[in-house]
Amino acid sequence: MNKALDALLDLLDLEQIEEDIFRGVSRPAIVPRVFGGQVAAQALVAAGRTVPADRLAHSLHAYFLRAGDPGAPIVYTVDRIRDGRSFTTRRVVAVQHGQPIFHLSASFQTYEEGLEHQAPMPPSPSPETLPTAAQMLPAYADHFRDPAVVDRLLEARAAVDLRYVDAPPYGTVGEPRDPSSQVWFRTNGKLADDPLLHVCLATYVSDMTLLDSVLLAHGRGGWAVGDVVGASLDHAMWFHRPFRADEWLLYDQESPSASGGRGLGQARIYTQDGRLAITVIQEGVVRVPRR
Repeated sequence: MNKALDALLDLLDLEQIEEDIFRGVSRPAIVPRVFGGQVAAQALVAAGRTVPADRLAHSLHAYFLRAGDPGAPIVYTVDRIRDGRSFTTRRVVAVQHGQPIFHLSASFQTYEEGLEHQAPMPPSPSPETLPTAAQMLPAYADHFRDPAVVDRLLEARAAVDLRYVDAPPYGTVGEPRDPSSQVWFRTNGKLADDPLLHVCLATYVSDMTLLDSVLLAHGRGGWAVGDVVGASLDHAMWFHRPFRADEWLLYDQESPSASGGRGLGQARIYTQDGRLAITVIQEGVVRVPRR
């Protein structure tokens, strides 16, 4: 396991400071706020630690309320909303400096047999044929306001092998494209056989690229290029089938709408053998800076 993945796993290993109260720290972010995927994953860890091990996460719904301070700890308080025969519901509030910055509701379910169908996996090239971030990002250094962004992006994503099928938004600035994108991802190392850990790591990664398709529709490059500013507003995920975050997952993303300074991204995550594992929807603020 590489050091970056070790550091990410440490980040998700929250300190329990009281019954149903946990504390987490942050890692340096590319932007001067806590990365949304981090706080979502940590909140899901907190919720999962109050649930019996035989109940697996099947959905989460979250709101980003305030920008998090990466220099301060985050306290996660878990409310045990319901413990039913099949389903368990938890609510988590993340607090910094006495104010809530994030709110999550998560539901867990015992395994049961049921009806089965799924949307088919779309065509996509094998991840092994695609360039790694280390191979791709330096080619776009002159697209960024600050060339040092390349090193910061590589550092931020060192725990995850994330490969774009087509050029990312900052690679085709000024060229509107179909509002859809695909990336393959997996952790840079093997993980323990803990279903909650794999779900939390997929949650962490899910916030990295979901709004890319909004940018593609308008030929915008993103925050690092400086032609948009934005932040996540809300995030929802449904976990349909078992998967491993240390094996290749296809993140198939699209944007059906942008209006009112907001953009919507929706996506499906498939295992490499074609099973639909996760559905994701996120809305974010996407604004064009005023000159």
